[in-house]
Amino acid sequence: MLDNVTLHQLQCFEAVVSEGSFQAAAEKLRRAQPTVSTSVKNLENQLQLTLLDRSGYRVTLTDAGRSFYERTRVFLHEAKRLRDHAAQLAMGEESELRVVIGDVGPLPETLALLRRFFDGCPGTKLHLHFEAVSGPWERLFDGEADLIFHYIEKSDPRLEFVDLFTFKIIPVVAPNFLRFPISKTITPEQMRDYVQCVIRDTATHSEPRDYYLVEGARNWTVSDQLMKKELILQGMGWGHMPRYLVDPNLRDGSLLQISGRHLKGGQVDLVAARRRDTPHGPIANRLWQFIADEAAKIVPAG
Repeated sequence: MLDNVTLHQLQCFEAVVSEGSFQAAAEKLRRAQPTVSTSVKNLENQLQLTLLDRSGYRVTLTDAGRSFYERTRVFLHEAKRLRDHAAQLAMGEESELRVVIGDVGPLPETLALLRRFFDGCPGTKLHLHFEAVSGPWERLFDGEADLIFHYIEKSDPRLEFVDLFTFKIIPVVAPNFLRFPISKTITPEQMRDYVQCVIRDTATHSEPRDYYLVEGARNWTVSDQLMKKELILQGMGWGHMPRYLVDPNLRDGSLLQISGRHLKGGQVDLVAARRRDTPHGPIANRLWQFIADEAAKIVPAG
C-alpha cells in the first residue's frame, strides 16, 4: 500500500494540514495549487484512505487523517535529519564528537556552553562523559576524547588549550565537626584522626594521583564533588572543595573554611584542552573557536 507513496505526496499532505488550505500549502511549497491537490488525492487513493474532509469551508482531518498526519510529521522530520546528515558527510564534517567534563569544573556553565554550540549542529551527535582526577587526561591521550574540560599540565607540548577561568580549592568542615577550635594553624597531623572525603580517580591504567591527601588518615572516596559536599555537610568527613561550590554554605555558616598556614588549599586553572598531534575535523574546529570566543562569558563567581 505504501510502495508507491512519494516524499512529495507526504510533504503536500503535511503542508495542507499545517497551513490550513491547498492554496497556502502551494505557496509554502512553491508549487501550483492543482499539483498539490492532485498529489494529496493520489496519496489518499494509494492508501485507500480519506485523509481530508473537504466538505466544509476549510479542509479538516478525518479520524484516519489525524492518525496518519502524526506519523507523517515524524517521518518527514526524520527524512530531513537524514538529508542533513548526508550533506554533513558529503562536506567531510564529523557525525559525532566526544567531550569529557572533569570533576572540578562548574557543570551548569559547561553544559550551557555546549548547548549553545550544538543547537547549531543538529546533525552532530555529542558523546558526553564525566571523568575525575586523571580520567579526562587518560581519555584524551587514549584517543577516546576529542576535547576535555579539566585542568592540565600547561607545559605539556602535546596539548593546546583555552583558558576558561581560575578558582580556589579550600578545605572545609561542618560546624562542630572538629573537637578543637578552628584557627589558621591547624596542621595535617591534627586532621589525621578525622575522615577525609576524596574524589575517586576514574583513570584505569594511569598512575593514580592524590591531591591534598593527609597521610595516614582514613578516607572515603566519592564519585563527584556534589556527593563529596553533601558528605561534608552531613558531618561525615572533611575535604577540599572548589570555592565556587561552597560559597553559599560559607556565607550561611553551614560549612567552615579551615585553610591556614599548613592547610593552604590550592588554585585550579580550568581549561578546554585537545591534542595537537590529532587531526581535527570542521565541527571540532568550529567548537574550538566557539569556546575561545565564549571563554570570557562562562566565568562563574569564586
